[in-house]
Amino acid sequence: MNAHVLLKACEQAGISFFTGVPDSQLAGLCDTLYATYGVDSPRHLVAANEGNAIGLCAGHYLATGKPALCYMQNSGLGNAVNPLASLMDAQVYALPSLLVIGWRGEPGVHDEPQHVKQGQVTLGQLELLDIPYFVLSKDMTEEAFAEAFAETVKQLEAGRTAAIVVRKGALTCPEKPVYRNDNTLSREDAVGRIIALAGEKDAFISTTGKLSRELFELREARGEGHERDFLTVGSMGHASMIALSVALSKPGRRIWCLDGDGAALMHLGAMAVLAQRRPKNMIHVVVNNAAHETVGGMPVCEGALDVTAVAKAVGYGLVLRADSAEALDAAVKEAMAADCLTLIEVMCSVGSRADLGRPTTTPVQNRDALMSFLAE
Repeated sequence: MNAHVLLKACEQAGISFFTGVPDSQLAGLCDTLYATYGVDSPRHLVAANEGNAIGLCAGHYLATGKPALCYMQNSGLGNAVNPLASLMDAQVYALPSLLVIGWRGEPGVHDEPQHVKQGQVTLGQLELLDIPYFVLSKDMTEEAFAEAFAETVKQLEAGRTAAIVVRKGALTCPEKPVYRNDNTLSREDAVGRIIALAGEKDAFISTTGKLSRELFELREARGEGHERDFLTVGSMGHASMIALSVALSKPGRRIWCLDGDGAALMHLGAMAVLAQRRPKNMIHVVVNNAAHETVGGMPVCEGALDVTAVAKAVGYGLVLRADSAEALDAAVKEAMAADCLTLIEVMCSVGSRADLGRPTTTPVQNRDALMSFLAE
């Protein structure tokens, strides 16, 4: 179904504010929002995380008396549960909002390991939260959608949050926007340069999405094993805390966190915790392409996140920025020579290889290989 059908139904129901965190399953909706409203529109705001997006919905209802639409991947329900249950619920403030949730890991539909459990429990989570929902499939007619949406609007009018759970391929966008920036260094080239310069005993904790996939394939291309890398295939925004704990437990090892700007922004407070503990053996690399590139390329914070300014403010020992291959090589060497917690912000382009594969090892194999490597 063309996502314009959903937006038109929302407009007719008085839903005119849209927020959330981009998801590949909802690319049709996200692309349509950007194609319709552009960047910096007062009607569409990409949130740092799904809990923040629910807060935006609450504020919109308080100010206008109208519900907002909040889109998210089903993994984002974890971030949203607290405000949904303790703020929006009918037993608290009764602040209605329309959730549009991408159903990754739907039972019977092939998906990546990190989505399997979430897919199994998605509908149960909504039922546990007492959130009524209907499932949107790609074979659902516009007439059937209109009928189901009308029932959803009744729930919103009664002060309840309601949800549309979107199956794979159910929402489309005929006019996908072009997401780009002016940077020339690719993320894959940046990661390749870092691992080429790193020490043999160094360990890497990489963030969710294409960065970890690129790290895996770079090791393959170099004829290396994968025991030095922990691929945080899920849990967006938590790679830096995994890296911090490893760094504190293994002070004799250099630990790299290969992070993304969208992931870092999702739980930005982690940078303050890092700075408070200041592990001398940790280098925090944030690849900044100002985009949620793994799920489609939609902008992160409209490109306004200044990672180096944040790192300086919270107290990292050394803060560096690189916007070219040469600058990155120099920054990596300086960071490795430093005896303090270091951040390197790497300014990268949007995009990846069309033939980029996925890890061929299981998460448990990844876990065991890294643990054996760290135990050496």
